[in-house]
Amino acid sequence: MQPAPLIEWSEPVREFAGFAGLFLAAGAVGFRFSALRRALAPGSRLDPTERAAHADAARRAALLGLTGALIMTVLTAMRLPAQAARAHVGVATLLVTNHIAGIQVGCLLLSVVGFALAAARRGLGWPLAAIGIVAGTLRAAFTGQWARLVTPVHELAAALWIGTLFVLVVAGISAVLRAEPVRERRGAIVADMVNGFSPLALAMGAVLVTFGLLTAWRHLKSLPALWTTPYGWALLVKLGFVAIVFALGAWNWRRQRPALGTEDAAVAIRRSARAELLVAGIVLVITAVLVSLPVPKAPVP
Repeated sequence: MQPAPLIEWSEPVREFAGFAGLFLAAGAVGFRFSALRRALAPGSRLDPTERAAHADAARRAALLGLTGALIMTVLTAMRLPAQAARAHVGVATLLVTNHIAGIQVGCLLLSVVGFALAAARRGLGWPLAAIGIVAGTLRAAFTGQWARLVTPVHELAAALWIGTLFVLVVAGISAVLRAEPVRERRGAIVADMVNGFSPLALAMGAVLVTFGLLTAWRHLKSLPALWTTPYGWALLVKLGFVAIVFALGAWNWRRQRPALGTEDAAVAIRRSARAELLVAGIVLVITAVLVSLPVPKAPVP
């Protein structure tokens, strides 16, 4: 008899799709409320062409966020029948009796509606999308299950950092560098976006490290498991690539960001940000495998 495989490879694929959906959705929210916060504020004094460029970036971000929210909605819909079968009820009954599942579905639908309104340039869309994504990710808080918030906070912090960076590059910097009406102001616009994003990146990086350590310790249960179990080996590989992401982020913050203001500097930071995103993508792949592996057993006293 052949031994059972350590993991079913369909699991990492689903996990990666879930991460991608969250990163797109949370990244769009982070981009709108950090990189574009000042430019699209009601009292902003930007000239019409610059405001149009920022509004176009917000619309592109909303479309990326909508894509992410739809991915998460589809994955959740695929999981609900099995979850209902384990509880020996129908899906409709599960959504009514299981508050966590009901909140998750409700928040996902709210985020889909919010991003659709934001893509149509309706002012209410972005707050709805933000509430849906944040509340849906931290849904355990609504039932007082505080211990179950460690991993979701870790994931949300990663999404608000790397996801926002992705949306910044795709919907922000790349779009601005192609915008002809603001040709003379491209460098300055990119600088404003990056400077608006930097405080969020720094804050989420600190949260990511703190809750990442808590998550790792809860799953490892003992230090030797770090180098004696498949879960620990995968975690070590992940930590190595995470260190590279932090190093690239520090380079962008310390060396590239202060030089912004010209179009050449905007092109340079887009190039270095793409390298950061590439390594972060590898981290996501490793994480998808990591969460599919069996966690180490607690040591026997």
